[in-house]
Amino acid sequence: MRMTNFVTKLAAAAGLILSGAAASAQAVNQKLEIIGQPTPDAMGFQPASTELARDLQWLDGLILFIITGIVIFVCALLVWVIVRYNRRSNPNPATFTHNSPLEIAWTIIPIAILVFIGSFSLPVLFKQQEIPQGDVTIKVTGYQWYWGYEYVDEGIAFDSYMIGADANNMLTPEVSAQLAEAGYTDQQFLLATDTAVVVPVGKTIVMQVTGADVIHSWTIPAFGVKQDAVPGRLAQLWFAAEKEGIYFGQCSELCGIAHAYMPITVKVVSEEAYAEWLEAAKAENGV
Repeated sequence: MRMTNFVTKLAAAAGLILSGAAASAQAVNQKLEIIGQPTPDAMGFQPASTELARDLQWLDGLILFIITGIVIFVCALLVWVIVRYNRRSNPNPATFTHNSPLEIAWTIIPIAILVFIGSFSLPVLFKQQEIPQGDVTIKVTGYQWYWGYEYVDEGIAFDSYMIGADANNMLTPEVSAQLAEAGYTDQQFLLATDTAVVVPVGKTIVMQVTGADVIHSWTIPAFGVKQDAVPGRLAQLWFAAEKEGIYFGQCSELCGIAHAYMPITVKVVSEEAYAEWLEAAKAENGV
């Protein structure tokens, strides 16, 4: 019964790709740069487009510097011990069993390193978890295998399916045409959705995250946000995007056979474009 309902919703979604709010989103799409997407064979993070993402990337760099120093030190110490204290160089081993200063040092120094890391990481964590007053509040619900969105203060609700989900998740000529019609290229296959979350640039967006069946996870790497969508619980995350553009994410919690095919598309637009989209979306929802 659930699979039948899923297929029925997919068919309905395919017929609504360019209707109402989706058509308005397509018009917005023509003016937006695709910023947050994975790049083949690339290393590193996607461009940071929020304060949270910049903090996380800076913290990652700091920790990488620290652990690189630790690895170099430990490897050098191992080499020194191997060379200095092998049987040939040290035929008469020492008989002592304790070295109190050394034991104190290898206890205190790691504690100091962890406290140092914590002094930078905890403020970043608290900044993520302390949810500010939102300019726009959106409730997102994870389903097997698509996302449902509700603009809490605007009375707007829609489901968001991957473009190509109704074609067995394969890039067919028909799916290529759907992508092109929605303003994307084949490179955005498996990333683009038929309807996208649209938010104004520079505004605080609060996402209320939950799940309808199993645990999902709503993630946008370029925003530095990730939150599990747990059935029966309402969690929150927030972000304030600093640059207009299109950003992609993906469900990041294994949630079933089509887990890999429930992407997230967020379009960050100007306040004027957002107002236009909001008006069209309200008309589509009969608000």
